[in-house]
Amino acid sequence: MRPDVDLTIPKPGHHVLRDRLLALDSRLFEFAAEQHWPGAERVLPRLSRSANHGVLWFAAGALMAATRTPRARRAAVRGLASLSLASLTINTLGKRSVRRPRPVLDPVPPVRHLKRQPITTSFPSGHSASAAAFATGVALESPAWGAAVAPVAWSVALSRVYTGVHFPSDVLAGAALGACAAYAVRGLVPTRAQLRPPARPRAEVPALPEGEGLVVVANTASGTPDRVRTLLDALPGAEVVECEPDQVGPELEKAAAHARVLGVCGGDGTVNTAAEVALRHGLPLAVLPGGTLNHFAYDLGVEDVRDLTRALVRGHGVRVDVGRFRNGDRRGVFLNTCSLGVYPELVVERDAWSHLIGSWPAGVLAALRVLRADRHPLQVRLGPSARPLWLLFAGNGTYHRMGLTPGRRVDLADGVLDVRVVHGGRRPALRLLAAAVAGPLTRSPAHAAVQVSRLHLADVAPGSLLAYDGELVEVEGEVTLEKLPEALVVYRPLPGD
Repeated sequence: MRPDVDLTIPKPGHHVLRDRLLALDSRLFEFAAEQHWPGAERVLPRLSRSANHGVLWFAAGALMAATRTPRARRAAVRGLASLSLASLTINTLGKRSVRRPRPVLDPVPPVRHLKRQPITTSFPSGHSASAAAFATGVALESPAWGAAVAPVAWSVALSRVYTGVHFPSDVLAGAALGACAAYAVRGLVPTRAQLRPPARPRAEVPALPEGEGLVVVANTASGTPDRVRTLLDALPGAEVVECEPDQVGPELEKAAAHARVLGVCGGDGTVNTAAEVALRHGLPLAVLPGGTLNHFAYDLGVEDVRDLTRALVRGHGVRVDVGRFRNGDRRGVFLNTCSLGVYPELVVERDAWSHLIGSWPAGVLAALRVLRADRHPLQVRLGPSARPLWLLFAGNGTYHRMGLTPGRRVDLADGVLDVRVVHGGRRPALRLLAAAVAGPLTRSPAHAAVQVSRLHLADVAPGSLLAYDGELVEVEGEVTLEKLPEALVVYRPLPGD
């Protein structure tokens, strides 16, 4: 045997690379342990502890939701959903797949040590995954809130290395997994920006750089003073009329007599009244959401004063469909929905309690009371034969369910009524729940869904309640629901505004 021959077996290339990366990881950990940043020894360990079990992020989500702005609420929900998915993945797969021991604490000054050292494996960092998931989820829905949350999330991730409980690679892997979780949630439930209604058919509307010619009628019962003041700051030439709910209709008629653009600030019922006036006078409508639900404004893409102001200043508008019901001499329009059956009864119950306990609790209580009550289904003739119905719902445009989210519209000018029917029979609560879960599925023994431009009902019992955009009216005999395609011109921000 030749003495100069090397008989050692060379390591595979990926083992060499792994060893080099682990060595680099250890050097970076030791480098971080040697650093002494002003104030970090007091702040980062506490920040790291506050993120245990996601407490910091749940508190941040609650703070965002408390602002009562729809974008902030959606961002908070998306952030927490992303965090939950990331935590589930870390605890079921991540920690069990790579059983890496925690770093040795010798290089880390004792003042930085956490009071309770974690006992789970080191790779990947669950705290970093949660921080990145929450921050990324928030940013996907609201970049502004994402920018506010990102420094905190970055600091939490940094604290895990600074306190000596993770190697840098643990933190990087956790952050990457958390960001992926946020994008996975977005794949299941698209953001509102992804589902903006199409900017068509466009309408010619006047641009109002200072607001001259805009007259806004604001329903004071909707709690609108802050929105109105913000609108006037942006458009000083606009005229605002604040009034009580029973004066909204007359004030809108007065405003329409001299306005170039009719504006309204209030909930869906107030917007409905304004739409009827705007149709009658041939005026474009500017909608500023001011109620609890604001379905039409949000589906239109107008969530706050900034959205409406951009559209008014730049003169951007579209045509949208309007629904209409007819019952004898009675006429009415609806921008969102029209329904018969148990839902109008729910509206009555909700309105009776909302001033005492608030709109959302009142809605839950009303649903429980209505569904538990002993009642009979509505008897109507729909087509050639009479049939019992628990609910007939007609949406002004197709309502979609996006992933796990409630139904919403992505096209306000599709020319159809989205009709859902829940057939009469035993166990109405179960039938209604099945119809809600199924969404637009076409047929089942309990419910049906069709899309039509016109629907005729006959033999409706006297005193039956019809709900439209949150308003109520009694109907009987023949009731016709129909579409007025592209009948209303409204301001809305367009892509790129």
